[in-house]
Amino acid sequence: MKKVKIVCIGAGSFSFGLSTLVTLLHSETLRGSEIALVDRDTEALELISSLAQWLNTSWGTEKTISSYTHHQDALQDADFVTSAIEVTPREELWQKDYEITLKYGLRQPYAENGGPGGFAHAARNVLPVLDIAYDMEALCPDAWFINFTNPMQRICATIHRYTQIQVVGLCHQLGVGYAMVGKALAKDLGFDPADDFLSTHASKENIIPKHRLGHLSYENVKILAAGLNHFTWMLELRHRKTGEDLYPLFRQRWQELDPKFEPLTREVFDAFGLFPIPGDEHLCEYLPWVCDPVTKPWEKYDLSLYDWKERANARQEEWSRIHKIISNKENPDQFADAESEGAIEIIENILTNGDRIWEAVNIPNESYIPNLPEGAIVELPGLINARGITGLPVEPLPSGIAELLCREITASHLCVDSVVHGDRHLALQCLLLDPMITDIDMAKHILEDYLDTYR
Repeated sequence: MKKVKIVCIGAGSFSFGLSTLVTLLHSETLRGSEIALVDRDTEALELISSLAQWLNTSWGTEKTISSYTHHQDALQDADFVTSAIEVTPREELWQKDYEITLKYGLRQPYAENGGPGGFAHAARNVLPVLDIAYDMEALCPDAWFINFTNPMQRICATIHRYTQIQVVGLCHQLGVGYAMVGKALAKDLGFDPADDFLSTHASKENIIPKHRLGHLSYENVKILAAGLNHFTWMLELRHRKTGEDLYPLFRQRWQELDPKFEPLTREVFDAFGLFPIPGDEHLCEYLPWVCDPVTKPWEKYDLSLYDWKERANARQEEWSRIHKIISNKENPDQFADAESEGAIEIIENILTNGDRIWEAVNIPNESYIPNLPEGAIVELPGLINARGITGLPVEPLPSGIAELLCREITASHLCVDSVVHGDRHLALQCLLLDPMITDIDMAKHILEDYLDTYR
């Protein structure tokens, strides 16, 4: 097999860069290949490059490691490009996206991927991502773009709608669905019910029990989910070994859980008949029933905001820990079990024609979900082989769910188009279609404030 070149842009990403790099380094399939690391943060780039060189030597993986501060210098003849970029300072900007709308009477429940915050977040990332994709068209037109940047659907739609580059988006949110299923079915499947798993919120105290339960559940059951990123729905639930349909049992056990556990998910499940995968933390971003200033549904559903300060501190603590490990050359094998985010599976199976099914890929819809728009970025299982990534078709979604998803798709496309063309009218239309916006003047004020603040 020929040696390949993989470019990792945003290599210093706290959420995705490190795990992606380690799994690439550990791959025997990629022995002798080149990994080009790119990050505009020179300190983060130097740290992640030092880690890569040390692990490459310690593990004897025979990769060629290079580093660059600009993607254009790295892209020539690349076969795969992973991207986990974010305009910085991420948490500070996210918090500002949230606080600006408070001035106009809108309390967003999360403000990352949906709502006006999703618009602002996408608007920051669309043009930098498009610059990468345009340069790929010139320097490596056949390479795959593997995206980790949020808002996932909007970023992937940007690449698909405005370039010829092949794009796939990867996200680990399906793991949250597995964790919730595991909590409900723990006793039936024979493992600890994890009474310490209290919420899907991305807080420090929830991460370990959520991941543990998600892994246990994955070993025992198989979820078929489809929809949009952070907005997918469980279509089937089966025992992974016997194929037994576990959806009826899950419905029963879910009702037996404490109603304080994921109360918004509970309401939506009851109303629409299919279980929403993302958990309250992300589900709340796409619904019109979470922002009423009179009824304050965020209190009823305990919709906690992201802890911006804690997560920024956690990133710094992680980099400090890695710096210490590299300085002391402490046990490289502590990285050997890094959890894959899916990039290595895509790369290896395209290269080896592996026919691997990955349970959640974000790709352009080619009638995979029949009642969602063609070309829209949908999330569903995909078959990975030398031909690329092919979605596994599902039945049409229930009409009520499809309508919620179609509205989000249209708003997303208006967002992307408004940024690419610099069109305020399209930007306003995007906000007016957003389920959180209830007043035209509110939308106008929020848009103008975002534009003034971030110009």
